[in-house]
Amino acid sequence: MISKKAAALIAIVVAIFTCFFSIVISMTVMEYNAISNGNITGDQFGELKDFYKKFNGIKEIIERSYLEEPNTEDLLDGALKGMVEALKDPYSYYMTAEEYQEMMIGIEGSYAGVGLSVTVNSQDNQITVLTVFKNSPAEGAGMLVGDKIIGIEDDPVDGSMLDEAVSRMRGEPDTDVNVTVNRNGEILKFTLTRAIVEYPDMEHRMLNDQVGYIWLYRFDKNSPQNMKDAIKDLEGQGMKGLVLDLRSNPGGLLTACLEIANMFVPKGLIMYSEDRYGAREEFKAGEGKLDIPLAVLVNEYSASASEVFTGAVQDHETGIVIGKTTFGKGLVQSLTPFTEGDVLRLTTSEYFTPKGRKINQIGVIPDIDVDDLQEALDYVKENPGKQLPDELDAVLMRGIEEVTRLIGQ
Repeated sequence: MISKKAAALIAIVVAIFTCFFSIVISMTVMEYNAISNGNITGDQFGELKDFYKKFNGIKEIIERSYLEEPNTEDLLDGALKGMVEALKDPYSYYMTAEEYQEMMIGIEGSYAGVGLSVTVNSQDNQITVLTVFKNSPAEGAGMLVGDKIIGIEDDPVDGSMLDEAVSRMRGEPDTDVNVTVNRNGEILKFTLTRAIVEYPDMEHRMLNDQVGYIWLYRFDKNSPQNMKDAIKDLEGQGMKGLVLDLRSNPGGLLTACLEIANMFVPKGLIMYSEDRYGAREEFKAGEGKLDIPLAVLVNEYSASASEVFTGAVQDHETGIVIGKTTFGKGLVQSLTPFTEGDVLRLTTSEYFTPKGRKINQIGVIPDIDVDDLQEALDYVKENPGKQLPDELDAVLMRGIEEVTRLIGQ
């Protein structure tokens, strides 16, 4: 028979064991829930536990000791941005909900700002002007395609600050923003008065009684229908051949590019993409080819979707490409939205032309290489805001010449 003292001791041991067992079970359940909710493996959980210990330590030191009281939300956003920036890919970045809405403005048709389309030049990590919109503050002040934006309000900027730079150039109409640019080694400063800028996607006209002209600024959600309408209008005016101008077209929506390519290439492959694992996705055209002579004009600022289109036309031999080698941005970015409205924009694959030619960092080489006339460059500098006369546009004139020749055949 067990004594009262022994029974009490056994009870204490059982209680301690039960308590310890409960703690172990609770910790295991907590770890399981953390892993389940975060979709991570046990090994990853161990790594992240060490990371978050250091992360929270640094965060607490900043909140306790930094000279000024920090904004915790800004710290967390900065941590997410920094992780993506560590990839050293100018086309991948994390966007807050506000920054994402700013990015989407360009697709909607108008915004308050200075009238520039910009990108990051991967060669020098500089913010480079791709398009200066007509009747915009930037055009009126004399800014040009190719200008490198190096300062805003006397604060230096580079490619890693693209979103911030774009946001700072936008703002309320009738307010000023100072922009500093590097133009071929010459440092220039512009004071731009923000205004409501219409963000058109194209313009069209007849160049003569046979040759039509469409200048496609970018590929947006309205571009396919606008292209159909423009072609119909030009055909009604007697168009027998077309000059399609993609110079300084920065790209835009791939879906719009594919719809428009379907109008100009025969049934078959428009382009394909491959990811890091070699998985291939193909994009094909149907039966919508426009069967007229075509010249496509490009320059070193024609990028992304405009390179996809040009490469498809060139590979299918449905048009002549004229101008300068394109920008060389052949990367696919995928958008991953989160419940709070923020978005991860990440390079996930690479474009190739129908014949398997690589675009990224190479570009599309034109069939006919044509340099701009020095007289044209001088005219643009001396006459900001004025349309370049056709006769000074060497690339356009060569396009008219080639399309006219093909019409004659």
